Amino acid sequence: MNNNQVPQIGQIVQILRGRDAGQYAVIVGIVDSKFILLADGDKRKFDQPKKKNLIHLQLLSEISAEVVNSLDESGRVTNGKLRFAISKFIATTANHAQKGE
Repeated sequence: MNNNQVPQIGQIVQILRGRDAGQYAVIVGIVDSKFILLADGDKRKFDQPKKKNLIHLQLLSEISAEVVNSLDESGRVTNGKLRFAISKFIATTANHAQKGE
């Protein structure tokens, strides 16, 4: 992992270790310099976020504006918005991969 990258609320991450390895999730909270709270809106709901060590994550450059705005406005985000942010990210990365061939 790139240690000089600071995690941000709404940022999409790829989980590298643990039961959810290979899955994508969204940062919904920052505990301290080592731990963050993740949710994907599916298996991991916003009300029950997963506490993860940053060294077990790949921080991606994508930050979901919808998630950030929702958290700023109401302090919460719907699970549907989390699922939408992740599926949108996966769709755009798939498109870039196809164009690069």
